[in-house]
Amino acid sequence: MDSRSIALNRFGLGARPGEAVSGDPMVWLKDQLLRYQPGLPGAAQLASRAAIADDIAAYREMVRDGKQAAAAAPAPAPTMQGVDAAKPAKPPAQIEARQFARDQHILQVGLRTRSAVESNSPFAERLVHFWANHFAVSADKLVTIALSGLLEFEAIRPHVLGRFEDMLVAVEQHPAMLLYLDQAQSVGPDSPLGQRAGQNGRKVGLNENLGREILELHTLGVRTGYSQTDVTEFARALTGWTVAGLGRGPVQRLLEQGASPGQTVFAGFMHQPGKRTILGKSYGQDGAAQARAVLADLARNPATAHHLATKLARHFVADDPPPALVARLEAAWQASDGDLPTVYRALIDASESWQAQPQKFRTPWQWGVAMFRGLTGKQGDPAAKIPDRALTGMFAELGQPVWRPGSPAGFDDVAASWAAPDALYRRVELAGRVAQQASAAVDPRALATAVLGDGLSAPTAEAISRADSPQQGLALLLVAPEMLRC
Repeated sequence: MDSRSIALNRFGLGARPGEAVSGDPMVWLKDQLLRYQPGLPGAAQLASRAAIADDIAAYREMVRDGKQAAAAAPAPAPTMQGVDAAKPAKPPAQIEARQFARDQHILQVGLRTRSAVESNSPFAERLVHFWANHFAVSADKLVTIALSGLLEFEAIRPHVLGRFEDMLVAVEQHPAMLLYLDQAQSVGPDSPLGQRAGQNGRKVGLNENLGREILELHTLGVRTGYSQTDVTEFARALTGWTVAGLGRGPVQRLLEQGASPGQTVFAGFMHQPGKRTILGKSYGQDGAAQARAVLADLARNPATAHHLATKLARHFVADDPPPALVARLEAAWQASDGDLPTVYRALIDASESWQAQPQKFRTPWQWGVAMFRGLTGKQGDPAAKIPDRALTGMFAELGQPVWRPGSPAGFDDVAASWAAPDALYRRVELAGRVAQQASAAVDPRALATAVLGDGLSAPTAEAISRADSPQQGLALLLVAPEMLRC
């Protein structure tokens, strides 16, 4: 790979035919950090947080009413031995509420995909995708289906070229994260709400999920010296951060005072009072300021700098990142107090980032976007012609459904997770379908030169030229080693 190909593929999202890297590729990449626009084209189509929250609240109310009706109904007649009673169908209103959330998710996936394919600042877009996977939420719960994309659009895109601390706070306070990791219902046992619930015999309590994942995944990393006591104390500091408008009960009515549905609020009546000691430091701040102070310290912790420098180097350069590169990024992080563009420029300047031999295997998301970018030409953007539902299904078929990693750890970032034979077969199969639907005017030989440039190998060029048809040649190009690796 020459430096142009490295800039377009290792740092970016794949080349478009005839895309020029003018001048020094390093300067070209750094200029993208200046022209990046956080606004997402087409975002006005999305439902508001308030509409999403109202949908969640309505669904929860319907489920609760259904349970109450079922409890009051006469017991069903016994069934024949060995034959289970049929599971009752969901009421149409419940189905409609769930469909609203799914439709929003599908629309968000379409907007994200087209933004990536059409972007003129692909390095910056790639960074957005990196951080969205780092701060992963999974659209597997009803409450996160329609909010998962909004976390990326609202908390990551505006902060991807700012300070890590600001992004960290925005992410951890976003409704998608609070709901995904069950923080919204975490109640301090000695808080006013906790004490009142205990007196009434109701069960409410502390949830440690968010505190644990912030320490283990979002900041310090695993095995970095924090203890279970630190997790518990941090969870106590986080109590009170919740989301308004997701229910109809008395607690929700208190939350909605001065807040719109879907808005993150701090509920003092849920917060565990008192000082906290976390990682050996005492935090005596009151209310919301307590968790905010902990996040600020975590953002500046040297372990956080090392953890995230390692992840950036692994994502862009090699599955086993060079220690010298990690150390350089770590030093840039600490010297700049977590200024992300400073760290990105250090990544661009590093000699390890420009090794000619391909080091990384593209994930399904990266490969799919690179494929669409490579097919963009006079006939337009092929992704623009594909329905949002089909795009969503395509990435699920490839094994990387957008915003659905199934775990707070996000999707893996190493070849071993994506290069298995069955995964490669799915790419080959999809490439064949895309090639059959491509314009007859596409010449795969010319396209290979335009997209891969000096990175096009002689064996790949020969295989494409020997193809039985232009469609077969295009399919071979889309799954060539040069398209799979960067």
